[in-house]
Amino acid sequence: MNTWGTAAFDNDAAKMFLQEVLEDGAFALQEAFEVVLDPDTDFVAQEEGARAVAAAEVLAAHLSGDTGTIFDAALRDWLGQLEAGELEPMRELASEALERVAGPNSDLPEFWAETEDGEVWTGNMARLREVLE
Repeated sequence: MNTWGTAAFDNDAAKMFLQEVLEDGAFALQEAFEVVLDPDTDFVAQEEGARAVAAAEVLAAHLSGDTGTIFDAALRDWLGQLEAGELEPMRELASEALERVAGPNSDLPEFWAETEDGEVWTGNMARLREVLE
């Protein structure tokens, strides 16, 4: 995974995931959460974790009405077409997925702990978890 920043869409996996959301809608979000929560998965790889974080960012933007973190115009348009609260049923799933992505059996916390921007990434994760709770 090529990473260039701490924001949810600052990596290649999330950029590719964005296209899936535009093609498959809410199904893509749910799938991203379910992949990291699969009980048969012992360890969350960077790519799957990044996709779940991006999905959580999209969900958080929908639930809060704040699309300031969504820089893709097509994704903002898609969010604008949703009914208020349409994605609300995914809130708990997203919270559980973020918990797993930020946990000890995940690549992303270890990756960010080894960088200067680790605290920024941790802060972004805390913000997302707060919006989703």
